[in-house]
Amino acid sequence: MKWASCLRLARVGAWQVGVVAFLAAAPLALGGDPLPEPQGPVILTVSGTVGVTNSEAGAQFDRQMLRDIGVTHVKTSTPWTDGVQDFSGVLGRALMERVEAQGDVVMASALNDYTVELPMSDFLDYDLLLATEMNGEEMRVSDKGPVWIVYPRDDEPALQDRRLHDRWVWQLKSLQVQ
Repeated sequence: MKWASCLRLARVGAWQVGVVAFLAAAPLALGGDPLPEPQGPVILTVSGTVGVTNSEAGAQFDRQMLRDIGVTHVKTSTPWTDGVQDFSGVLGRALMERVEAQGDVVMASALNDYTVELPMSDFLDYDLLLATEMNGEEMRVSDKGPVWIVYPRDDEPALQDRRLHDRWVWQLKSLQVQ
């Protein structure tokens, strides 16, 4: 009788170990690649309905983490600069994919708390860029940086509409997906 009880306990113990091992691996199995901790100053936070985060505030990114998603160039004119500029940064859709964003609206906020609502479709339908460099120079706060939402207005006539100018958020600090 004692031997049978020990055997049942051994089976339960092995089952419990299996469950614990599954639960420990579940976040990696169910979600995307984990987002590392920023090593440098945080220049952008993405929060709201996102599936991948690295802090209680949401998904926080330093400059290198944004570069690691992939650097894209967009050459376009803007209402605030002279002539065509060469912007580089991460595509909005690539960032939204990386954090597994789910929503229809993105609230973009600047360092001065200017906030504007952007449709998620802007991130998905256009090569909307979260620019961190202009003409090969890192963008600084004094020059619309560290992140500026840039639309490829020269490639898309619909983006030249003056009513869209408020969506070009410079000194961007956060995106909240709703």
